[in-house]
Amino acid sequence: MSRRGRSRNGPRQPGGGRQEAGPRHRDRNRDRKRDPGEAGKRRGRFAAPSPRERGEGWDEGASRDSRPRSHSPPPDRHRSAPAVDLSPQAGRGEAARVQTVTVSADENNMRVDRFFEARFPGLSFSHIQRIIRKGEVRVNGKRTQPKARLETGQAVRVPPLTLAPPKPRDDAPAAQKDRAFLKDITLYEDDDVMVLNKPMGLAVQGGSGTTRHVDGMLAALRGPHRDAQRPRLVHRLDKDTAGCLLIAKTRFAAAALSKTFRSRSARKIYWALVAGVPRPHQGRISTFLAKEERVEDSFMRIARHGEKDAVHAVTYYAVVETSAQKLAWVSLKPVTGRTHQLRAHMAHIGHPIVGDPKYFNKENWELPGGIQNVLHLLARRIVVPHPRGGVIDVSAPLPPHMQQTWNLLGFDAGRYDPIVEAPEEE
Repeated sequence: MSRRGRSRNGPRQPGGGRQEAGPRHRDRNRDRKRDPGEAGKRRGRFAAPSPRERGEGWDEGASRDSRPRSHSPPPDRHRSAPAVDLSPQAGRGEAARVQTVTVSADENNMRVDRFFEARFPGLSFSHIQRIIRKGEVRVNGKRTQPKARLETGQAVRVPPLTLAPPKPRDDAPAAQKDRAFLKDITLYEDDDVMVLNKPMGLAVQGGSGTTRHVDGMLAALRGPHRDAQRPRLVHRLDKDTAGCLLIAKTRFAAAALSKTFRSRSARKIYWALVAGVPRPHQGRISTFLAKEERVEDSFMRIARHGEKDAVHAVTYYAVVETSAQKLAWVSLKPVTGRTHQLRAHMAHIGHPIVGDPKYFNKENWELPGGIQNVLHLLARRIVVPHPRGGVIDVSAPLPPHMQQTWNLLGFDAGRYDPIVEAPEEE
């Protein structure tokens, strides 16, 4: 408990207590900035950087990019451990007194404010921020910050809390429909993760005017027991992109998979139908991208190195099959995960994705008959290390509109995909 009144050793702090000397909190895990090199380069046969805009052919050879690499921390080897039941479901009396709880392996690397959100769902965001700011929350006896990361085994002081009663799982007809829908589009599931086959046109998250989205429907998958965890997103797909969407079912899995994506250990492969046939047939696109806001919409444009808010983006591509030199089935492997990266990159090299309402920039180009004018982009495959060992390797089938196009053009979805030969980049 904090002491009240004035102290001789220092000014009184908000919430009581003396001001204590000690090291300031520092972020010891700042990301190292990388020097991605010159923007706007496309290289053939997955080749190393070249000064030519169109890139080099397959016979030019390949070398590794000499840019400095960012080093990610080693993967979390902790196994999940049962957390102390301090949720409001354990009884209001549990939260009405000061307690000290231990951070479990499942909560390793979790932010302090997220820790309280997970342990005490009845607490408001402003309440959590206030008790941390006032110094009522302590980690190993020291003041902390909302964004500070916790480690397994640390002791967290929990002040007396006023909690709202827990909300039971929604079993209304709408929630039942959401559960049935999500189960119907599930490609893979175990105790920690699930992979959904997201349909084209379904948003992943809510936004202006968007009421139905995957993130909202995930609440329907929370278990019937009161302390069940809510599944959560670990990456995103554009609304009109179909295919593999990875979901974490536990906090442990969410933390492990977030590390995987930050360290670029996740391997994602996309299929697209593009206008024309890219030359060379296999290559590497390296540019800087920056978001441009417009009154009615926003989009990602090609930017210069050093330009404000510009981010580096790298994509490998490979032509799988062509149709009369007018259309090409292209396989794409993004190294980075920028917004609209694949769509902006293919438009940049003069081969926009068919049906793209934002980036298709071919003038006087007519869509062949029988092909729907909707985005032809599929998150075909995802390969990631499983949080508890092993590998998750899941592929999604062509969505109906792309299957129709593949049938019309005579493309064989079982054909060998040369993008698997693209090098791995960190």
